Amino acid sequence: MSEPSPISEPSSNESDPGLRSRLVDAGVALLATEGVRALGLREIARRAGVSHGAPRRYFPTHLELLSAIARRGFEQLGVSVGVTLDSADADPRERTAALARTYLRFALENPGMYELMFRHDILESGHLELRDTSLPLFGVLVELVGRVRPETDARRAAGALWANLHGLAQLWRWGSLQLATGDVDFEPLLQTCLTAHLGSGSGR
Repeated sequence: MSEPSPISEPSSNESDPGLRSRLVDAGVALLATEGVRALGLREIARRAGVSHGAPRRYFPTHLELLSAIARRGFEQLGVSVGVTLDSADADPRERTAALARTYLRFALENPGMYELMFRHDILESGHLELRDTSLPLFGVLVELVGRVRPETDARRAAGALWANLHGLAQLWRWGSLQLATGDVDFEPLLQTCLTAHLGSGSGR
């Protein structure tokens, strides 16, 4: 009787402590070119140059790997918002407009990542504390809306504005708003959205 085959040891690249980051990098790149539906464990592992079982060392479930990729998106959006607000006008309404514009551009330039970031199962899973990454961004919007409209419930007003921006981003990406309005740039619609939620006056 032949001896049983020994369990193979992980290859050096699969035990590399940098593998976790490489897997996320591969997922981010795949998401940008192929979209959410392409984010299978096997394909991400193949792109990272490891066996299909290697991701399990760092991400026991597929959802945990997707959450890590989504977290990267929230971090990128947070950096973009920070850069925007650092250079924006001091007027809170203008700062809100700048933040909204950055949000829309991120959504339109990164459609796959944007879709993944707001998937209900990922946000509800609690993996990698995504709420700790996403809620501070919403908190910035709440603070600005509260300064523009101190008489209102800032959290609800910010939620309504965010929902409007989310819908604008989705419908613009699908081409529906361009067809309905004839606009070739989202800026007029953004200004209408801001006026509807914030009014037309200065927030100074």
